[in-house]
Amino acid sequence: MKKVMLAAAGLWLLFSQSFAQDSTGQNAPLTLKECIETAVANNIDVKRSEYAMQSDKVNLQLAKGQLLPNLNAAIIHGNNQGRNINPYTNTYINQSVNYANYGLDGSATLFNGFSVQNSIKQYSLNFEAGKMDAQQQRDYITINVILAYLSVLSNQDQLTLANQQADVTRKQVERLEIMNKEGAIAPATLYDMKGQLSTDELNVVTTKNALETAKLTLAQLMNISYSEDIVLARVYDEATPVLYEGAVNDIYAQASKNLAIVKAAELHHSSAVAGIKAAKGQLYPRIYLNGGVGTNYSSTGSIQQLVSSMDAPTDSYVMVDNKKVPVYAPQPTFAESKIGYGNQWKNNFNSYINLTVSIPLLNGLQIKSRVKQAEITEKQTSFEEQTTKLQLKQAIEQAYVNMQAAFKTYTTVEQQVKAFEESFRSAEIKFNEGVFTSVEYLIVKSNVDKARTNLISARYDYILRSKILDYYQSKPLF
Repeated sequence: MKKVMLAAAGLWLLFSQSFAQDSTGQNAPLTLKECIETAVANNIDVKRSEYAMQSDKVNLQLAKGQLLPNLNAAIIHGNNQGRNINPYTNTYINQSVNYANYGLDGSATLFNGFSVQNSIKQYSLNFEAGKMDAQQQRDYITINVILAYLSVLSNQDQLTLANQQADVTRKQVERLEIMNKEGAIAPATLYDMKGQLSTDELNVVTTKNALETAKLTLAQLMNISYSEDIVLARVYDEATPVLYEGAVNDIYAQASKNLAIVKAAELHHSSAVAGIKAAKGQLYPRIYLNGGVGTNYSSTGSIQQLVSSMDAPTDSYVMVDNKKVPVYAPQPTFAESKIGYGNQWKNNFNSYINLTVSIPLLNGLQIKSRVKQAEITEKQTSFEEQTTKLQLKQAIEQAYVNMQAAFKTYTTVEQQVKAFEESFRSAEIKFNEGVFTSVEYLIVKSNVDKARTNLISARYDYILRSKILDYYQSKPLF
């Protein structure tokens, strides 16, 4: 049986690994959506904001519960030993007594200055603000994952270009080595080209390190183990970027209306305003309605029943013919019997109801201090709301300027690449024909290589700047 289980486990592991790889043996590429979902599910700050939101929800439920009346039931069963009071005769007895008490008490708040209603409004707004705080954390991790994702793709493209550049130089070295053996070129030409090949290979290593660093950053944002085998799916086409549409004021108007961070700041401020009203409500008199019912039982409960009656002489007398004649009086005979449990339950039933007005006169300045604290909180949240909107406006202005600069950089570098590519094609022909020296050829090659690398960086930089503006307007990011 153990061998069968081990064999099954091995087959399952092999099966799962086969699905985790594509037909070329590489790991299946991660999509941007998968990366974002993983990061959001594993992010610590998102978890904290969700726990805070759940706590706000519980506080809201507690506040709503204050509108309900209090209702408490009490059941007491006990036994008294030794000297105690008989609850029926109110006299001392010295015996074991079993007893029971039952009660149901309730109270309801009729008026408290609308403090409870405003507390419910305060905690309801807190709960909604907590939702926005949680969404803001999700948005924040989403935009960071997109930036990291694009950084990986940018470095991948740069690594591909670096390898292509090294391949071009390597072919030239191979060609020059043959010509050098035939004595057709000066040795310095070959060494210049070998030096350039070393430079290109070093660029490949540097770009590879940058790519792995970008993968590490992405893995840390996703809270997963880093692996150099991570492969990402392409998400943006190779079409030439166009200038971003939209004005700063329009972008800010959309952001201030839809962005979670702004909604959270507004809700926190509204909650603080309701908190002031809730605190001031405690300065008003409170009116309570109280009532209850109860009954009890005692094992000493008994009743005297008349059994018979007969005349018997007493200590009194009357004078008859100067003789004392005793006075007779009827003497009843009683039989004691226990009162049943059910009869005691009915006979001892009692109830009460009252209306209570509580007027706060002196409470150690606690209520006034709460009001002042609530007013400070309102001022603080109002300041935070205005600061959030101001910082958002400044961030959008900066992002818009960065986007325009990135687009200008991209278009300029694109023209530069076209010019250097034409220059390189001409230089390569002339170098192969022996018209250009190695130094001249390497200068032209260095220019076109650098321009191509800059074009990749400029293209992804512009995409990043555009995605940030999309984020401010709550547009789909992927």
